[in-house]
Amino acid sequence: MPHLPSRRLLPLNALKAFEAAGRHLNFTAAAEELSVTLSAISHQIRQLEELLGVPLFHRTKKGLVLSTEGQLILPDVQEGFDHLASALSKLEARRGEGTLTVSMLSTFAMRWFIPRLPRFQEKYPDIEVRITTSIKPADLEREGIDCAIRHGDGDWPGLNATRLFSESLVPVAAPKLAAMLKTPSDLKGQKLLHSQNRRDDWRIWLNAAGVKDKAIDPTVGPMFETRSYAIQAAVQGMGVAVMDPELVAEEIAAGRLQTLFDTTPLALTNGYWFVCLQHMADAPRIKAMRDWLVEDVSKKKDEAA
Repeated sequence: MPHLPSRRLLPLNALKAFEAAGRHLNFTAAAEELSVTLSAISHQIRQLEELLGVPLFHRTKKGLVLSTEGQLILPDVQEGFDHLASALSKLEARRGEGTLTVSMLSTFAMRWFIPRLPRFQEKYPDIEVRITTSIKPADLEREGIDCAIRHGDGDWPGLNATRLFSESLVPVAAPKLAAMLKTPSDLKGQKLLHSQNRRDDWRIWLNAAGVKDKAIDPTVGPMFETRSYAIQAAVQGMGVAVMDPELVAEEIAAGRLQTLFDTTPLALTNGYWFVCLQHMADAPRIKAMRDWLVEDVSKKKDEAA
């Protein structure tokens, strides 16, 4: 039997080709996965067989099968690559350990996240938080973003998602206008304030409230680029907005806005989630932010109860 290579001289490309071919039992599929030609896969496998002095595959009428020797070493080769991937993930998790880049919607950042940020920084002064905002979900891997707070149902393949809180809707208005509105029917003739990315919120709330009056059109009213602008318009008395109470908590506490009709906020299916790449879920700075946010949300619920 030929002399086997030392650890330092292991033929990693050939082992990668063998692992992929052994997993797929198909050289073509292995070539596609590794973005190489079919002849390159064949060459690497042949080179490895010559090095080991044994056949690793047999071709049969039913297709490609592993030889006895191939079956023997494949699990260990796969485990070896798993260990390598784990080691590199640990290194990636440590990279930029003192900074944490978080992506979210601009309104959410301004009205929910940033007001909480000083408390996080007080507890973790060595973590520098960088906030990036976008109306589209960020591609964490391609854009080099550590984590994000996303709105949705929590089903994002490849991401570790932790629910922060469920979304709800409640109508709000400035105190002077709120005093004139006793029931949902009083919305007739009032300006309903909208934001571009949440055009359906008024329709959802009016339907849930049982408002059938066709004179109250959920699609008509001033349209703003973001919910922050719609909230500011409501504070100025321009009309009535329907918002998640979490996003107008400061205005309600300060008396600049009031909730209307003594109604319980309408609970929605979607919510806000803390997300990160699966292999980064245990990175210290990401775990610190996730655990802190979950704890902070829990405390606020207990205080409100």
